Amino acid sequence: MERNTLHPMRMIIPAAVAAALGLAGAAQAQNVHVNPAKSFISAAVKVPAGSDMIYVSGQLADPLGPALPGGGPAPLGDTKTQALSVLGKIQKILTDQGYALSDVVMMRVVLVGDPAKGGAMDFAGMNEAYMQFFGPLPNKPARIASQSVALARPGALVEIEVQAAKPAAMR
Repeated sequence: MERNTLHPMRMIIPAAVAAALGLAGAAQAQNVHVNPAKSFISAAVKVPAGSDMIYVSGQLADPLGPALPGGGPAPLGDTKTQALSVLGKIQKILTDQGYALSDVVMMRVVLVGDPAKGGAMDFAGMNEAYMQFFGPLPNKPARIASQSVALARPGALVEIEVQAAKPAAMR
């Protein structure tokens, strides 16, 4: 009967090297952004296998002050003001979890028509806020924006949710 005469360390070392190479490969894997020239969003973002993902629930703006006299809802501001508040909250959530805005791969924006604009959606105001956060970044997230009749909080004009991804070894 033939015996395996390999020393146990000879079997462990190749396995450790293979594992290290696998981690090195994961650390080098990057999200691939398909960016049309001069676009402020990506047409698509490919996330490599083995990435850590975070899904940030839809966020609404923080009130600008106390509730109105007579029990009315606290003012939230116009679309741009609300979008700035929401994006700031999202940035904090991501940072607290070890992510950055540059890790955002998908964004969903829901807008309500602004009464000050005759009920029309203020897409330009939302985009102004978006560009303050994402304009300086070389890669933009894929994104959808849609209009809704109302959101969960009275006076809310903007709700945004995001997904962010980064290679597991980079976290």
